[in-house]
Amino acid sequence: MPESRGGKYRTNFMTLNFPSKPENVAFARVAVASFATQLPFTLEEIDEIKVATSEAVSNCVIHGYPEKEGIVQVEAVIDEGIFKLTIKDSGVGIADLEAAREPSYSTDPERMGLGLVFMESFMDSLEIETALGSGTTVYMTKKPSLGAGSDTDLKGHELQ
Repeated sequence: MPESRGGKYRTNFMTLNFPSKPENVAFARVAVASFATQLPFTLEEIDEIKVATSEAVSNCVIHGYPEKEGIVQVEAVIDEGIFKLTIKDSGVGIADLEAAREPSYSTDPERMGLGLVFMESFMDSLEIETALGSGTTVYMTKKPSLGAGSDTDLKGHELQ
C-alpha cells in the first residue's frame, strides 16, 4: 500500500466514456468529485475539482465536437495520495493553445473564455496536449491540503 504525506492511501482508478452531450457534464462532475473524496480533500477543494472537471468536459462538448457528437473519456487516478485527472476528446483540437490559455479568449462569442483559467487556478497542475483534427487531452493533478500525517478521511474513517 503506497504511503503519501504521512498517510496511507490505496492506489485506485476509474474510467468513464460517454457521449459529448451537455447533460453528461453534470454526471462527470459528480462522478469525479465522488471518486476524489477517497483522499482527505476539504469541501472547498472538492468544489474546485468539480469546477475543473465541468470546465474540461464542457470544452469537449462545446469546442471538441462543435458539429457532431463524439466520445469524452475521463480517467481519475489516486496514486500515492495524489489525485490525477485526465479528460480527453478526439474532436477538432485547439488551433491556438497559447491564445486559448489567455483569460477571455474563446472561439465562441457566447462564452466567457475562462475554462482553462479556472482549471489552472483550481488544480495544482494543468497540461494540455492537442492536435488539429485529432482532439485534446487535459491532464490535471491535485494534492489534498489536509491529511499530512493523517490516516483518516473527512468522515474520520481510517484509511486502508
